Amino acid sequence: MRALPLLAFVLLLSACGLRPLYGGGSSGVVAKSLQSVQVGPIEGRAGWLVRTALEDRLGSAAGAGAPRYRLEVELDDDIAGFGIRRDDSVTRERRTLRARYRLVDAALGTVLLDATAGSDAGIDVVSSEYATVAAEQTALERLSKELADQIVTRLALYASRTGGAR
Repeated sequence: MRALPLLAFVLLLSACGLRPLYGGGSSGVVAKSLQSVQVGPIEGRAGWLVRTALEDRLGSAAGAGAPRYRLEVELDDDIAGFGIRRDDSVTRERRTLRARYRLVDAALGTVLLDATAGSDAGIDVVSSEYATVAAEQTALERLSKELADQIVTRLALYASRTGGAR
């Protein structure tokens, strides 16, 4: 009798239409679509960090032939000061990293997906300039990874909805 509510829950859950995003593992539609994305060059240090993080997450297949998709990314990296002392010195900064990205069909040149992603981080400005610069760089590294995660998640959702079709 106690198993009846559990059985009903399992049946309801299976009927809700949920399915795993990466169903099929590395041979699934989403994984294969992500592996066929080539990331274009992105300017600057932030661009290098984001591109490296994207390539790590996409798992592009080396030697798999011509890429099916091209990912174009434009970044906007900004540091703004706020939290001002009486002597007009900044006590806190916010580093913001935003990306506009486009998934392009490599064969046809058509834009399949055009979206944005972004994240920000707060940074304490301390008396040591070295410590502040180190905190800014650490924030950039963390933001680059967060941006790459957002972009890859959106690409995976696109691939699952379209079935990896062109």
